[in-house]
Amino acid sequence: MCSDKVAIEVRGLSKCYQVYEQPVDRLKQFVIPRLSRLFSGAARQYFREFWALREIDFTIKKGETVGIIGHNGAGKSTLLQLICGTLNPSHGEVNVNGRIAALLELGAGFNPEFSGRDNVYLNASVLGLSKEDIDARFDEIARFADIGDFMEQPVKTYSSGMYVRLAFAVQACIDPEILIVDEALAVGDIGFQYKCFKRMEALKAKGVTILMVTHSTGSILEYADRCLVMEGGRLIGDTTDVLAAVMAYEKGMILSQEQADTLALPDIESDGDCPSQSVLLEKQKSETSLALGEKRFGSARAIIASLTIVKADGTPFHEEPLVKSGETLTLRFELWSSQSIEDVALGLSLSRAQGGDIWGDSNIAAGHPITLKPGRQLVTYQVTLPINSGDYLLHCGLASLKGGEREELDQRRPMQAIKFWSSRELGGVVHAPITVLA
Repeated sequence: MCSDKVAIEVRGLSKCYQVYEQPVDRLKQFVIPRLSRLFSGAARQYFREFWALREIDFTIKKGETVGIIGHNGAGKSTLLQLICGTLNPSHGEVNVNGRIAALLELGAGFNPEFSGRDNVYLNASVLGLSKEDIDARFDEIARFADIGDFMEQPVKTYSSGMYVRLAFAVQACIDPEILIVDEALAVGDIGFQYKCFKRMEALKAKGVTILMVTHSTGSILEYADRCLVMEGGRLIGDTTDVLAAVMAYEKGMILSQEQADTLALPDIESDGDCPSQSVLLEKQKSETSLALGEKRFGSARAIIASLTIVKADGTPFHEEPLVKSGETLTLRFELWSSQSIEDVALGLSLSRAQGGDIWGDSNIAAGHPITLKPGRQLVTYQVTLPINSGDYLLHCGLASLKGGEREELDQRRPMQAIKFWSSRELGGVVHAPITVLA
């Protein structure tokens, strides 16, 4: 058993699943090996093994906030379920010292026919609270969930957002010693997410151990004291240098996306130094970011062939894919044109991963005219963006404004994902921290 200073101890943890190609193989596996052992001693296996986890070892001290990152299928959720005891390991052991509150699935354990109130009492009693304890905490839970009269309605009538509100409210308001969260907050609205993270900060200040799995590495940077990195069911990183771990992970994600996109692109060569419009049109149709779901359109008389982002210290963005709030970025556009085009607008805008544009500018607004010549041309912008921590999308567009009529040449929405981070969490998207003078 782990010591009093240890919250979670994992030793040699492995989880193997039996994968059957067809349903009848499950029946064969149940019957035939038993008969074979009776007569011949040799038993055939009708399944293949899938190891979701292999030989995981780590220790988490009480009061630590640990983030777990990794690609889909890395084994993060399986690990959390083993820690919570909802799955049994194939090998190894997990020792937990303290009451666990776990938010692994939306409304897990809710009875859809029961009201929200009844489910609060049901969930809290499963977590070990007496009716008197739940009575004392119920008003706090109801205020945190903030679902109004729906508290008295069956949860089968709830939206997914209401589910997670109620589920998190129960788990966070029972004074857990260990809080485990697995991506569940991703469905909540921004206001509720903010409230949840503030609650997590309060729990952390009380010394609660927090284990969080999220694809929002900005949240890992903001809250985690330590980062576990998983890949292919194995623990490949365990460090208190959270920034270094996140940067390595983001770099790997960008490289994977670029490789996936490259594999999908045909090799299109231009005719000499000046590609024809038909060649540029074909490039426009084929060269899009599959990972970002990029939408691209325009006449393709000229196109935005590529964008290179360089950070303030000269490091290419793809090598260190995190931008500090207020850091100056250099954006280098490679443009290709099939002909001379005057009065060109090269614009860019920034948006939330989900939502409208929050910033935008162009050479026209900057008072710098651009005339494209046939062939390749480079245009460089510099910008400083005081943006809060979070995931954002950069959209770019090329248009001709000659004669007062706008012709879309090449619109790319989005062209690049950008993650900003800062040492201080603020509301909204603008990073403008106050200074308290008195």
